[in-house]
Amino acid sequence: MSQSVDIAVDDDEGDHSSSPRTSAGALTLFKGLEVLSRVAKGDATLGQMAKALQLNKTTVHRLASTLVEAGFLSFNAREGYALGTKLLELGYAASQQITLTRVSREHLRQLSIDTGDTVNLGVLERDQVHYIDKIPGSRRIEVRCVVGERQPLRHTGLGKALLLDESEDVWREVFLREAAIFPRYRYDLRQWLEVMRAYRAKGAALDLDENEDHIRCVAAPIRDMSGKIVAAVSVSSIAQYMDDARIETVTAYVKEATAKISAEFGYR
Repeated sequence: MSQSVDIAVDDDEGDHSSSPRTSAGALTLFKGLEVLSRVAKGDATLGQMAKALQLNKTTVHRLASTLVEAGFLSFNAREGYALGTKLLELGYAASQQITLTRVSREHLRQLSIDTGDTVNLGVLERDQVHYIDKIPGSRRIEVRCVVGERQPLRHTGLGKALLLDESEDVWREVFLREAAIFPRYRYDLRQWLEVMRAYRAKGAALDLDENEDHIRCVAAPIRDMSGKIVAAVSVSSIAQYMDDARIETVTAYVKEATAKISAEFGYR
């Protein structure tokens, strides 16, 4: 988690306006999104899309072909273009995240009130922690986090909490993958596995100055009806507010909050 401590393609087609800083790649991406939008509105042929977007068919074909290859569109000769299965995956992930933030929000707010610290909600996405919500703390000095950012798993509280149910083979794989990117770390593989075993037994995980100096986090997982970990919640504070005794107190608060959220998802 990037944290800080604070006090209190072609650009000559169509009529898209852009600043001099707008890159050709960004314009291509924008046009690709417009193609998706036209297909969603029922345009199934190159001619229909080209007319609506005021682009030539060659450009539309190139964009549509790339989207088909990536799974965002599908194509058959009889019916033309349609939305692809990749969008179903993204839509499902988005709906899950929206549901998570909606269901969790009041519990996160109460957790922040109870602890006075910053509260974060994160999910596992593409082998990273994706921060999808936060409630700022009330302290004069607090940890600032950015919703939408992604961070490694190995040395964040949320990351460890999201991994608690995984096998040791998966833990080992995560450690080695991230060690290749971030070689400096307080634990070696053997020590980290021991730490993860202890966290699994406790049902909560810690970040003890591992991701940022002088920043500590306590995290616990959220489970769905099947018992699967679908997200995690963390409380983050500077080290002076999070000594060993207070970690135990905060852990109880975090586990209570995640238990309530999990119950709303049908977990018993």
